[in-house]
Amino acid sequence: MSKQLLKLLPIVLFIIMYACTNDNEEDLFPDSDCDTQNVTYSQTVAPIIQANCLVCHAQNIQTAGINMEGYNNVKIYAQNGFLYGAISHAPGFTPMPYGLAKLPACDIQKIKAWIDAGALNN
Repeated sequence: MSKQLLKLLPIVLFIIMYACTNDNEEDLFPDSDCDTQNVTYSQTVAPIIQANCLVCHAQNIQTAGINMEGYNNVKIYAQNGFLYGAISHAPGFTPMPYGLAKLPACDIQKIKAWIDAGALNN
């Protein structure tokens, strides 16, 4: 190999290694088995929020002043577009979970289906 290629090799390897660090497996290999029928707050959305959001956005923590604990709080962010914008990493929103990969695509689709159905307390 030429000296120029040897100099570029570490850069190329770095780019390859870190190009997909914010992607999760479902984003890279979408699964069409995601059931977004019969999505409810209590059985679908609340467990996703509990597992992924309350570490930073619970009543007693409220990072950035955001409380995602309980239906009434989640509904506010669902209705104003913040919840979906943040978890889908949409432009103009701080990607959540902060500093981590997106939630699994199916979880995002379920939350979107719940929001589109009116973000009901069901």
